[in-house]
Amino acid sequence: MSSLPIKFDANGLVPVVVQDDLTGEVRMFAFATEAAVRATIETGRATFFSRSRGELWEKGSTSGNTIGVHRVLVDCDADCLVYSADPQGPSCHTGAPSCFFQVLDGEALVEPRDPQVTAQTLFARLEATLEARKHSTGTSSYTKSLYDAGGPRIGAKIREEADELSLAVEAETDDRVVSEAADVLYHVIVGLRWRSIPLRRVLAELARREGTSGHQEKAARR
Repeated sequence: MSSLPIKFDANGLVPVVVQDDLTGEVRMFAFATEAAVRATIETGRATFFSRSRGELWEKGSTSGNTIGVHRVLVDCDADCLVYSADPQGPSCHTGAPSCFFQVLDGEALVEPRDPQVTAQTLFARLEATLEARKHSTGTSSYTKSLYDAGGPRIGAKIREEADELSLAVEAETDDRVVSEAADVLYHVIVGLRWRSIPLRRVLAELARREGTSGHQEKAARR
């Protein structure tokens, strides 16, 4: 069997970052041997090498919090990998969704309780902010006013913003298109949060449709 085109270190290890294929969130970090990488490719399940136990281990084999791997990405020097993955349940042994929930604040390591602080991506921060607005007591919060008005008002705003975006696409500047598109995305996420639907579900639906023509998708829904 030929060797994989990866630069393993003197101990036969390569660092692996696990990234959520849908959201871009970094879920965990571990090491893998060539056997672990091959097992990951062959089974589609994230497999690593435990330095403390000296053996291969498959994520979730005991906890049930498995990580399905779509692709193994290799960096430019071929000495670091990314498992582009579909995590099921928490990825951290602490029970946290991601191992990366601490923040370096000056010289101190802190664990913020505010998801707006620990969120890794823009969409995750926006979701956390809009969720927090649900419980806001401030009368000046525009988002809170939408939540208080309920589905009809939120739906009307989505239609209004979508219409403005369509007009911008037809005949306005690129800056206007960007601005109106941002308004649409903002109000769509407000609607999702009002229904308590995570954005990840929408991204998963887009991923499900990947490679399917729009005509086929519409026909399947009839």
